[in-house]
Amino acid sequence: MRLGARSVVLAALLAGLAAAPVRAEDLKLGMVVPITGAAAESGRFAQWGAQLAADEVNAAGGVLGRKLVLAIEDDQTSNPGGVAAFNRLASDASIVAFLGSIRSTQTQAMDPDVRRVAKPVFFGGTDPELTRGGDPWLFRCRPNDAYSAKVIAAFGVNELKLKKWAVVFSTDAFGSNGHKHLVEELKADGAEVVTEQGYANQATDFTPVVLAIKGSPADVIGSYFTFEQDLGIFARQLRQLGVRTPWVGSPSIVATTALRLSGPALFGTYGVADFNADSSPEAHAFADAYKAAHKMAPDNFSSWTYDAVKLAARAINTAKSTDPKAVREAILAVRDYKGVEGTYDFDANGDGLHGYNIVKNDGGKVVFIKHIEFAP
Repeated sequence: MRLGARSVVLAALLAGLAAAPVRAEDLKLGMVVPITGAAAESGRFAQWGAQLAADEVNAAGGVLGRKLVLAIEDDQTSNPGGVAAFNRLASDASIVAFLGSIRSTQTQAMDPDVRRVAKPVFFGGTDPELTRGGDPWLFRCRPNDAYSAKVIAAFGVNELKLKKWAVVFSTDAFGSNGHKHLVEELKADGAEVVTEQGYANQATDFTPVVLAIKGSPADVIGSYFTFEQDLGIFARQLRQLGVRTPWVGSPSIVATTALRLSGPALFGTYGVADFNADSSPEAHAFADAYKAAHKMAPDNFSSWTYDAVKLAARAINTAKSTDPKAVREAILAVRDYKGVEGTYDFDANGDGLHGYNIVKNDGGKVVFIKHIEFAP
């Protein structure tokens, strides 16, 4: 069995999916996802969301009358792994479109090959620059961090009435750009950034970062964590060292893995979330179906892939073709499509969503506060 076929079978087994044989007449979407490495748990959630969407598409008649199937490759939670996984999938000419990574740094690494392959790639990374670099084949299924920074800053300054900020961020593409935009928005809102603390992904000790915050006059923390494991360590050390400062984080602060790893250390914190089950009827219906299938609540790792599969199927059916250029034009023409992440209106850059939900961790339950939408 060749490497790609083994990865498809392994992905299905790890995700709890049946590895059904792929027929020549099936229509295939390639999916780059972490099966191994630090993000393997979130990768399983991503597969569950995508498969749920594919099952629903097939139950409704498929795509161009054909069954939609996922071809899955392991990105090993790394940039080189992501590039290799994408290229293994791209070697199969029958794949008509792809689901890329939720990690901005991996999408950035894959971008040269995405341009070369020239087929639509839906992705979940939130670095704003990913859709501003001129790649016509990238389509984002989450709002970018130009919007998350606006919401974090506006909520913390105007509603929590907190003006002295500590900003904690991963030094990768996602965290660095989130940090940059958050600082800009805080200054525009009249707040002061009193300490800026960057860290390397998959750190094991955040004591210096916590002590810097504790020793500062910060009355609120804003954060951009790439990996939930890092956030969990930081949250526990923050509380262990006696810091009870209010905290408003990027979407990782309410991810399933972060909630499990952090427990009470995240109680009372706020976050911006692209997905919340109470944000719309579509989100609620998805959450019910996901819970019925997997006995747990979904988060943004599963919601964006669910939307991506539905959008890919919609675009191909609209185009009445699998021709990449025709599918691309159909994606860009999407208006007022109500997905589970929000209402999609794709702009010329390939950004489909333009707002965030504000949520609170109330004793371990993520509670919806309100949605803030911006003009594209």
